[in-house]
Amino acid sequence: MHKVDIAHLFNQTGSSYKLVVLAARRAIELSEGAANLVEAPAGAKPMNVAIEEISEGKITFKVDAEK
Repeated sequence: MHKVDIAHLFNQTGSSYKLVVLAARRAIELSEGAANLVEAPAGAKPMNVAIEEISEGKITFKVDAEK
């Protein structure tokens, strides 16, 4: 895993709020047993893996206009 540029992450999501929510939700999925979408060391924390996945464009979000 490499150091991720925070500006790049903001560009991926559009806002810091979306970034935090997306990373938190993905980290929960990973901690519950979801498969990693990026290569990570065996002891990597779920939040670090989630951030890496977002940085590489493996995780995206969809805004529900009805809510």
